[in-house]
Amino acid sequence: MYAVDDKTLNIRYRFLMKDESYLDFEVQLDPHTLNQVVGSTEASPDWATLEFHQCSNCPLQASTSPYCPVALNIIKLMEGCGSLMSYEQLRLEVTTPDRTIIKDTSAQVGISSLLGLIVATSGCPHTGFFKPMARFHLPFSSEAETIYRASSMYLLAQYFMCKQGGDADPDLEGLAKIYRNLQIVNIALAARLRAASNRDAAVNAVILLDSFAKALPYTIADSLDEIRYLFAPFLVQNEQR
Repeated sequence: MYAVDDKTLNIRYRFLMKDESYLDFEVQLDPHTLNQVVGSTEASPDWATLEFHQCSNCPLQASTSPYCPVALNIIKLMEGCGSLMSYEQLRLEVTTPDRTIIKDTSAQVGISSLLGLIVATSGCPHTGFFKPMARFHLPFSSEAETIYRASSMYLLAQYFMCKQGGDADPDLEGLAKIYRNLQIVNIALAARLRAASNRDAAVNAVILLDSFAKALPYTIADSLDEIRYLFAPFLVQNEQR
């Protein structure tokens, strides 16, 4: 039986440059809440405050949440990768509790993958829905993989809601709404990063991340026809009943 222990879940991203230098980023997750374990906010930069390019759909108030939870969690990333150019080629090693994945890629693709993990586990009210995907993190997901994982995650959530007496959403209307809110978060995040970085890799990483957020609601509207064929054995079985 799957059990949650008290150890943090650690996911490490290592950016290996062509000059053999490297940058390490470790995301530490609380095993129960899947929120990131973060330190003091005393030395946080101005661009991390809540009201600096605050998302138009943000439910937080500066009086109780002086800092944007997403911004707080990307400070170290910006300090390390803020000078990288989008097209810079490197080798990326991602180590999770279950495996290590290695890929030769560009800086913006690597940062985008790491950003997706950080944003999902930041504590932002609009991104907490993606914690199940963060727990089973799959770096460098393609658009098709992201659509499959997000839809599967959402439908499993509907199962749990039904088990506790709630109403299910088999048409995935709620998932489309989640992604529309995520698009707003991504736009504001890109504005923050433009103020925090003198290079373009981080900003373009958000733009790349946002392309998935924009694609998924349209795919849902098309009833996920692109991957329907994968479920032919289930559909045939249903027709034979």
